[in-house]
Amino acid sequence: MRLNLRNSTLRNLGKETMKIMSEIKYCDFDKPLVLESGERLSRFHLAYQTFGTLNVDKSNVIWIVHALTANSDPLDWWPGVVGNDQVINPNEHFIICANALGSHYGSTNALDINPNTGEKYYHDFPLITNRDIVDGFIHLQNEMNLPKIKLLIGASLGGQQAVEWSIKAPETIENLILIATNAKHSPYGIAFNESQRLAIQADHSWTERSDDAGKRGLLAARSIALLSYRTATGYDLTQQDISEDLENYRVTSYQRYQGEKLIKRFDAFSYWTLSKAMDSHNVGRGRGGLDLALSVIKSKTTVIGIDTDVLFPISEQKLLTKKIKNARYEELSSKLGHDGFLTESAKVSSIISSVLEKKPILRTIEKAS
Repeated sequence: MRLNLRNSTLRNLGKETMKIMSEIKYCDFDKPLVLESGERLSRFHLAYQTFGTLNVDKSNVIWIVHALTANSDPLDWWPGVVGNDQVINPNEHFIICANALGSHYGSTNALDINPNTGEKYYHDFPLITNRDIVDGFIHLQNEMNLPKIKLLIGASLGGQQAVEWSIKAPETIENLILIATNAKHSPYGIAFNESQRLAIQADHSWTERSDDAGKRGLLAARSIALLSYRTATGYDLTQQDISEDLENYRVTSYQRYQGEKLIKRFDAFSYWTLSKAMDSHNVGRGRGGLDLALSVIKSKTTVIGIDTDVLFPISEQKLLTKKIKNARYEELSSKLGHDGFLTESAKVSSIISSVLEKKPILRTIEKAS
């Protein structure tokens, strides 16, 4: 295994990603990664980015785990939380974010060459679980010689992986922040993901061995996903029609725009792979159940719920808080649902700041009993 600072061009990336191409680093692993399914990747690589300087005693590491379609640049997708003069900033912290296995932005995924066949994986890419993704992160952590992580933070799918990581390596993570996530993905959440995959399958191009296979289906899948990320109140606030047009509603344009935006920067194979990883999430599997698995966590843990989240309801965050020994619960009020972890940056930053012992939590954030 070796760190490789190559700057090769990533395939099919939109203009939004091109601006950070030179900052992406790679770590190549020549040994097989045995997957939870029993299959293996004979070799793999991870794309990652770092910001800031590692201090002498390596005590300033903050590792951010990205959500479903995000990338390894949290300064790009989490403004107001990460960046200069923000609560997580490169002037104080050594920030790491690695692209998950199976994702679009540079780590081994379905558009890579299968070394066993000499052709791209496409539909033959193996089932990847959150445990497999975390195994990849731990390999990178070890290769970078980072014995401790001061703060591991993730939301949604990234939060699921952060929970898994804190169980697999409980001595490594000092502080843990879990946002809008769970210990086991719910039937309701799996149903949403399956509906999105059905949309991809309904695209006649999905059967083709092509980088663009399933793109129009992915557009529809994104439209379905938005309904789980937002709320009726949020749509009422942002998508009301001014005109009395009988067909061209503002919200229909919005749904299509968001779908078109995604297919310019992401591919259906990665979406399929990561949605399956989310479905597989169950930290109790093979560990004697959720209670026993979560009791292993030693990190000082803060769990954040969003009061209007329908995809990851607050009951799931309260369960995490109850079962993790050294955990506290904080609740954000947002009219936008699950996406509140992205839109309520001031509130999220206040909680992170309290974990990093900088300042008290904003009074506008209600702590649940």
